[in-house]
Amino acid sequence: MLRDLFESMMERIRTIVVPLARRGVSSAATFIGPYARQVRTRVDPYIEQGRARYQKLEPRERLLVQVAAALVGVLVVYNFVYLPIIGIGTTLQDKIAQRQRDLVDVRRLVATYSALTTDVATAEKRTVPLSRDFSLFSIIEGAMTKSVGHDKIASIAPGTDRKVSDNFTEFSVQLKLNNVSLQQVVDALYSISNLPVPVGIDNLHIARRTPDTHAFDVDLECVALARNG
Repeated sequence: MLRDLFESMMERIRTIVVPLARRGVSSAATFIGPYARQVRTRVDPYIEQGRARYQKLEPRERLLVQVAAALVGVLVVYNFVYLPIIGIGTTLQDKIAQRQRDLVDVRRLVATYSALTTDVATAEKRTVPLSRDFSLFSIIEGAMTKSVGHDKIASIAPGTDRKVSDNFTEFSVQLKLNNVSLQQVVDALYSISNLPVPVGIDNLHIARRTPDTHAFDVDLECVALARNG
């Protein structure tokens, strides 16, 4: 009964191991054929001696040897055939996944570049003339005088011209309005946004006055971008 069980197990192991071993041997035969013949010539005598000793063993000992040989064969095939094949597949999957991540990064960079290119093109169109006749200070002062009145201008001063890049220079004006109503705040901002030249508003701060909660103090910075050359 035990012998039949072992023989059945051995047969199953052979059906798994032998095809894998044959594939591995056939793939390697092309490269190691000449060397294999030399090794076989030297090893054959030892194989014959092993067969002779195997024939002298008792049936139970032969069965144990067969089981041990089968287990060794499974371990050899698993470590030197199966694992390398699985490793190749895993490596390829890792490379494919990395390439897919790289592709996503490249697409993101392309989208960012396109957005920046659009922003630069828009900025180039929204520039003020760079000439001696242009004065952002005079433009802002005139707009505030018309919208809220000169008496509401607490202070107005030109800022320092800042070179943004080799192609652009930024002009700025610091403006402070005192004791203006909410409607006057809206009128002041509207007049700046509708100037004949593109002027932006930066660092806007509105504070409610006390005790008159319907009046406000406004601090803001007006900026304009000029294209050099």
